[in-house]
Amino acid sequence: MGLSISGIPGVDAVRERVGRELFARVAGPGGTATRGRIHDTPGPRWFGPDRPIRVVHGDASMFVGGLRALLLQSLHPLAMAAVAAHSGYRGDPWGRLQRTSTFLAVTTFGTAEDAGRAVAHVREVHERIRGTTADGAAYHAADPHLLEWVHVAEVDSFLRAHRRFGAHPLDGAGYDGYVADAAKVATELGVPDPPRDRAELAARLAAYRPELRSTRPARDAARFILLNPPLPWAARPPYAVLAANAVSLLPLWARRPLFLPYLPVVEETGVRLAGQGLVRTIRWAMAPPAPQEPRTGGEDGGPAS
Repeated sequence: MGLSISGIPGVDAVRERVGRELFARVAGPGGTATRGRIHDTPGPRWFGPDRPIRVVHGDASMFVGGLRALLLQSLHPLAMAAVAAHSGYRGDPWGRLQRTSTFLAVTTFGTAEDAGRAVAHVREVHERIRGTTADGAAYHAADPHLLEWVHVAEVDSFLRAHRRFGAHPLDGAGYDGYVADAAKVATELGVPDPPRDRAELAARLAAYRPELRSTRPARDAARFILLNPPLPWAARPPYAVLAANAVSLLPLWARRPLFLPYLPVVEETGVRLAGQGLVRTIRWAMAPPAPQEPRTGGEDGGPAS
């Protein structure tokens, strides 16, 4: 039997305050209303309550997986050029995080109608994003090839983070199911043939490797994400733990172009243990209060809950 600290004087107040601040960071000022709309609006969903995507996207491990995804995605020069020129990740990093978190929540837990509107909006934005890199290469955010890269880097990152830090890790069939679920969203966004199991995901990532390289924008983005986050000083130590664990989940071939260190002994002991403790703390702080009626999912304190 586990020991619960809920109910101890002062603990619930701390939990509520920390959870409220974390939720405000990832969901924005309208987050409470948005969460209510996503979970409480009746209607058919893209994914039923037993689907693996709900387990993964509703877990606090997404905080680590999201950082890993950003680092990995930056290695494609065309994708990074689009992000650097159009996403506002430096001027409005929290706004970008909140938009991404809301999109994940809506498509994972929201009604099919709401999910369809969210996808249509993203596709409209992607259609407008065009430009050229410093080397003169043209990019278009609606290019299916670039969309697929962003998708596979994201899915691989969320999957790996959940395997290491998830409250309820899935078996092999469950993670294959997660890749298949995520493929539904990717298809709606314009990816013609996204991977549908872990083997296809690994093969697709390997196929992109010849296109990936170190660029100044990618290295600048990594420094910004890992070393200069727009956070108060009190929040930087726990953020550093998340960042270190995101790096530890990257393969060596992805770290070298970003000049990221590889310290296997430290990563397998101190970094991982600190990450497990912090993710458990985030999960504890962000778990929503017990509902009066059954909710539609997303109960494990993740940013997409």
